[in-house]
Amino acid sequence: MFSHISKDFFGNKQSFAVGLAFITLGLLFGTWATFIPFVKHKFDLDDAQLGLLLLSLPFGALTMNPIAALLIRKNGMQKSTLLGWSFLLFGYLLILNAPNLFFLALFLFLTGAAISITNVSMNTCVGAIEHLQKIKIMSTCHGMFSLGLMVGSLVSSIFSGLGVIPGLYMAAVVGILVFGLLFARKTVLQLPDETNLAESPKAKFKMPTGSFLLMIIIGLCVNITEGSMADWTAVYMREVVETSRFYQGWGLTGYSLFMAAGRLLGDKIIPIYGANKILFFGGILSVIGISIAIFLPYTFSSILGFSIVGAGVSCCAPILYASASRVPNMAKGSGLAIMNTFAMGGFLFGPVLIGFISKAYSLQIAFGLIGILGIVWVIQSKRVTLF
Repeated sequence: MFSHISKDFFGNKQSFAVGLAFITLGLLFGTWATFIPFVKHKFDLDDAQLGLLLLSLPFGALTMNPIAALLIRKNGMQKSTLLGWSFLLFGYLLILNAPNLFFLALFLFLTGAAISITNVSMNTCVGAIEHLQKIKIMSTCHGMFSLGLMVGSLVSSIFSGLGVIPGLYMAAVVGILVFGLLFARKTVLQLPDETNLAESPKAKFKMPTGSFLLMIIIGLCVNITEGSMADWTAVYMREVVETSRFYQGWGLTGYSLFMAAGRLLGDKIIPIYGANKILFFGGILSVIGISIAIFLPYTFSSILGFSIVGAGVSCCAPILYASASRVPNMAKGSGLAIMNTFAMGGFLFGPVLIGFISKAYSLQIAFGLIGILGIVWVIQSKRVTLF
């Protein structure tokens, strides 16, 4: 069942090198997300104030996102991936060591910019590898992000329970991950280009239409769900479920585990069952999972609910990113950059919206928005035609 992973990912030097960037992003984000309750408590923030603070990250991402395709065109997907990867490590090193809210917001902005460059560049690399080598690794690479997210949240949750200093812990994580960047650097630089960029259309932003627009709508629903799960599950486990510190990161861990499992299976099951059907049932699982967490706010039922949400979203981003990389009559990286603009907006602005709704009503009601988006996602998945 997982033979394609050993052959096309771990057995392929280029796939594995790019996959390390996905793992790194997941580990760093999972660690940061687990310590968000610490940041909330440290600076004595309410839910709305925390939501405003979290705005800094999407502003950084969306500021840099339109430039990402231009960087790829000018410097190549290889150098752009390494550039974003390097700044990603530096940004996450800073955020949990910020001395005050001003610097924390600034560091989050810079980290968001690094996420945007890395995300567009590494997905472009995956698309090129798939096309040139005639293999399927997009879902597997996104699965590696999910594995990183799971491990990052689980291990940091354990160390949080042991009373570790978050800033020192993040510094240790970054120090270890630097070796992954150094290991992958040479192989990433040797990746062949998919096309002659000089002959490709000029990269420019344009509003999506038709099936591409429907893909964007589904992507927004999926990424608002993903971002909300990443940023708010630990807070939900702490403040709504009122579980112990040792279990605060387990909701995110369960979510990440099932998301990773689905993505690691994705390159095998998507060709068998079809992308549209996977999108459809993914939305249904998301609605079921978030409903369990809302109506049964207990430790293990919430973990189960978040896990089901993880299974639901698992294959959706790989399907949409792969399709966006094949949008006709668009420059290399442009389809991905446009998809990423909206996807990152949903992923990063979604948690902010959750914060405001939570402040006005409650976090449980705010999570109801995820269920509504899941219904929209289900409806659109029956209508969209993927490239």
